[in-house]
Amino acid sequence: MSKRLVCLGDSFTEGVGDEDPAYPNGVRGWADRTAEQLAAHTPGFLYANLGVRGKLLGQVLNEQLDHALDLRPDLVTLYAGGNDVMRPKVDIDALTDDFEKAVARLTEAGAKVMLFTGVDGVEDPLFRTIRGRVAIYNENVRGIAVRQGAAIVDMWSMRRLRDRRLWAPDRLHLNALGHTDVAIAVLDLLGAPHSLAPAELGPREIPSARERRAQNLQWGREHAVPWIRRRLRGESSGDTLSPKRPTLTPVDTFPAP
Repeated sequence: MSKRLVCLGDSFTEGVGDEDPAYPNGVRGWADRTAEQLAAHTPGFLYANLGVRGKLLGQVLNEQLDHALDLRPDLVTLYAGGNDVMRPKVDIDALTDDFEKAVARLTEAGAKVMLFTGVDGVEDPLFRTIRGRVAIYNENVRGIAVRQGAAIVDMWSMRRLRDRRLWAPDRLHLNALGHTDVAIAVLDLLGAPHSLAPAELGPREIPSARERRAQNLQWGREHAVPWIRRRLRGESSGDTLSPKRPTLTPVDTFPAP
């Protein structure tokens, strides 16, 4: 079993949406949950998380890749590009060309690499508009995984993740339930023992048209408008943040789950 886990990426890897003030940067997330489970069954296990919210793929690679290689990991998770795909002008093929070069460097250094596809946003009116772009990105990532011998967590096929009850109020990030589902998928792909279980959700409540309008207006005020303002100012939500776990350290420094 791997003993040196380094996770690279943006808000997804950092754990945004799974808010917990007891954790670095105030968030927990699937990577922390995965590391906690691996540490429970792997003596000497060490974990670093370099993910920072708001980062584009180029920033993730420029700011995190060399650092990760210096840590000499034997297991690396990498997800980046989601923020790029949401932008109207994006060259997905060029984007994933750079992505593949990074994966190749990691595998050549001897690390097992785990990649992720993007989630299928078909049931969300906003994300349905970029569904085609996400699908192209996913196919390119699947090709990279095959060519580079990387493992891949296919979140596109995880139909439970379409359920908005697994998402934070900002509709951009998974909540604790969604992050737990991703952690389970990662651990199962690794063949690692764990004690995590998906939440029992029960039947969905279907809001009325009036309730949906009210929810959309609230979301716009609280989340969409601030995001647009940051974009217009050239700011990112992660501009003042550092990686939550920049060095490999034992996971027993975490609070108890």
